[in-house]
Amino acid sequence: MTGQTITAPARVVTGEPGCGRTTFLARAVRAHRAGAAVSVAADRAVPDGGLRALLRAVEAADGTGPAVLLDALHAAAAHAPLLVCVDDAHLWDAPSRAVLGQAARRLRGTARVSLLLSVAGHRPVDPEFAGLPVIRLDPLTPAEAAVLLDEVTGGDADPAVRDDLVDAADGNPALLLAMARRLTPAQLRGHRRAPRPPTDAALLTGLAGGCLTGLADAQRDLVLRVAAALTDLDGEEERADARLVLRDARTAVPVPEVLASADGTLRFHSDLVRRAVYESAPPERRRAAHRALAEVLEAEGPQGLGALLHRARASATPPPGTADALAEAAAGPGPHGPRCAAYTRAAELAADATRRAEWYTAAAEHALLAGRAHRARRLLDAARDHAVPRALRGRIELARGTTILHDGPVDEARASLLLAARLLAGADDPRSARTAALAAADAAWAAGDAAGCLQALPRGEDPAGHDAVPSAADYAHGLRALLEGRFPAAARRLGRLVADTETGELPDVPDTLLRAAAAALMLGDLPAARRAGTRALAADHGAGGGVAALAREYLAYTELRAGRHAVARTHAEEGLRAAHRTGRRNTAAHHHAALALAASVDSGLAEVAVHARAALAVARRHGLVQAATLAEWATARADLGHGRPREAADRLGPLVRPGPRRGHFAVWMSAVPCYVEATVSAGRADGGDRRDDGGQGGGRGRGDGRQREGGEAAEVAVVVEEFARWAGFGADPQAPAQLLRCRALLAPPDRADALYRAALGLHDRAEGDFERARTELSYGKWLRRRRRLREARDRLGAALVGFERCGARAWAEQARAELRALGVSAGGRTGTAPGLSGLTPQQLRIARWVAEGATNREVALALSVSTRTVDYHLRKAFAALGVRSRVELARLVERAQPPPDGTGTEIGTSGGHTEIDRAHP
Repeated sequence: MTGQTITAPARVVTGEPGCGRTTFLARAVRAHRAGAAVSVAADRAVPDGGLRALLRAVEAADGTGPAVLLDALHAAAAHAPLLVCVDDAHLWDAPSRAVLGQAARRLRGTARVSLLLSVAGHRPVDPEFAGLPVIRLDPLTPAEAAVLLDEVTGGDADPAVRDDLVDAADGNPALLLAMARRLTPAQLRGHRRAPRPPTDAALLTGLAGGCLTGLADAQRDLVLRVAAALTDLDGEEERADARLVLRDARTAVPVPEVLASADGTLRFHSDLVRRAVYESAPPERRRAAHRALAEVLEAEGPQGLGALLHRARASATPPPGTADALAEAAAGPGPHGPRCAAYTRAAELAADATRRAEWYTAAAEHALLAGRAHRARRLLDAARDHAVPRALRGRIELARGTTILHDGPVDEARASLLLAARLLAGADDPRSARTAALAAADAAWAAGDAAGCLQALPRGEDPAGHDAVPSAADYAHGLRALLEGRFPAAARRLGRLVADTETGELPDVPDTLLRAAAAALMLGDLPAARRAGTRALAADHGAGGGVAALAREYLAYTELRAGRHAVARTHAEEGLRAAHRTGRRNTAAHHHAALALAASVDSGLAEVAVHARAALAVARRHGLVQAATLAEWATARADLGHGRPREAADRLGPLVRPGPRRGHFAVWMSAVPCYVEATVSAGRADGGDRRDDGGQGGGRGRGDGRQREGGEAAEVAVVVEEFARWAGFGADPQAPAQLLRCRALLAPPDRADALYRAALGLHDRAEGDFERARTELSYGKWLRRRRRLREARDRLGAALVGFERCGARAWAEQARAELRALGVSAGGRTGTAPGLSGLTPQQLRIARWVAEGATNREVALALSVSTRTVDYHLRKAFAALGVRSRVELARLVERAQPPPDGTGTEIGTSGGHTEIDRAHP
């Protein structure tokens, strides 16, 4: 956890050594601007020393007991809210801890005093603080660790060095920074070789501090044996069997506080302490711990993978045959962490170069399935150091390309995968060659390279026969037909894949189900995509191979296209966690883009910006054109929803217009409706919506911009015609209705009405409230400007209900603003306040904008009228109200109709036009 809003009066902040507890408290103090904040360090040298230090900090007299402390805190908070931060509260003397804990529990229900207590996470929480709400600072994700490292190094770290440091730190920020400080500038930039691994026992034990002091010899043996038992599990199993590690103990050993004991198992409270225990022990003691564990396991029955791993680590020179035994055991079923460790150890012991490369490759495959992408790349680098047969080289490149596809530049991944496909085809392994080719096509797809995707896709049927890999064959040929514009053929092959998956003709395995979900999305069959993605989640069985992250990505996009943004957000949030857990930064970027798209409908600009920046940060580094296009579209749609059509048009223009900057070939079509609406609203394309009820020229008459606008209008027309061809394929259920809405926005008045009505008829055939509500809103605006007020109220009211139903808050505010301009409140009652009732709806709306400080040009842009029209209506409003200046008008509007919340401007909270919204200047 990197931050959290503090709501309870008292909370305990905990986490392993080096997780940033002190930094968290320091930031809380800096962020506490509503009142006073004090920070108190541990004081254990004097009886009641902690309590006295706290009383001095709040300028209170010495005393004892919780009542004294509570009185002092309330007195200090009499004039302003008080935040008290106590770092390392577990180090206070016992009487002070008791008083502090009692006072913290009695603070519940108060609003003036907040208390944050930091305690170490490598040990149980003290009884005095038990029951208080806990904020646990979790390890950083790889992406968060990379951002932190870039911040402290100014972005100077070489990508390979950064990945090494992030992997070695394993989410601990203090360890990460300590390792970075040990490197010279040349090593950090990759100009000189950095030590590998970049960490050592001294760093770990330095961070663990005094966690291990005061342990008896028997306890030290116990914690080392537990650490040894967990060493090769790689996080897949957090607990060690207590019976296993205590089997040969002659006397009962008190379990030290660094270990937690429950249900016959032992585990460390902190993984960093586990690492420090193991790395700081002398090699002979480590080997002795593994020897003891191996003997216990061997005495229980046939040697399994665990016993073999411990026996292999019990000697500096394991007996002959150990490597073969490890590899044979690793080939069987079991968790990926131990199997990766077994193959790695087998490769280290192997004498033959080919066997060594083969086992390093197998270890890398299991590391990838365990979500350790960086470790997989290092193991593959070791495998590539050896001259190997063609088939093994192909397998190495397939694993390497797959690893980079998940977490690296996709162009590099594509090159490795194409090489793998050629090598494997020449080594008479057509199934693996097809797998590599499809993965290369996936890499080209992510990069927005349609030609590269076609080049990678297999051309013929599966050489082993069509039934050998039917899902792969149908997917490959359907995708090729789609990219070549042969839509009937694409629909036939992709549709067969979806149908065979639905009827059970194809096995319920994750790869097949994921292909079916992708095919259904291409066909616009959203229910089938939803079913296939959900079944892929069920078929994954928690294998840790990243299936959940990818399945959630497809499900998020499915729900976004269906207009179910809240459900899409849930899938993307879960998928983001799965992607971070399995080391898939590229997939994480797609989930950030999906979250940005969801937020562009139901949240503010700030949340959209956070997710869009996160997506773009990875997308630009790794060449993820699809994720980048989605993030840009999300930002533009948020701009449009918040009344910033110029910004939206500027951002969307390069993405949708022909040229080298056009967005991803499978995404830009979806952004066309936003682009058309933005250009029309910004006055860059003529449309029926641009004529207002004043009859003063609407959006025309700006001679200086006529030539530029004419050029952009022609470009818009070209884009709309391309969108029409896409809509005809039927891959997007909303596209036909969106196309008619675009044509209505651009049409003259005698055609727009029928186009809007036809668009609404098509919306009835596709699920999703959001797009229908957008058409209702555009139609309502058009009707209002034609003075068809009763019809406009009906359409705008329907738009408001649709936006509220799908949680599109900014768009709902636009509908409310249009209704107010008609003199109707959101509830349907007359909303014109005394003093303004003599104005026409257009005069009233312009008066509100001007009262907010908008210039005539800004008002014209927001209302899609000319500046001449604004000036005309403004003069009429001045005469009707008897005011002579904008200042007088602003005062009258403020007195007559204050904003709904009484704290800000009405335009800032209701109109959705945040070009002049004070919250978004």
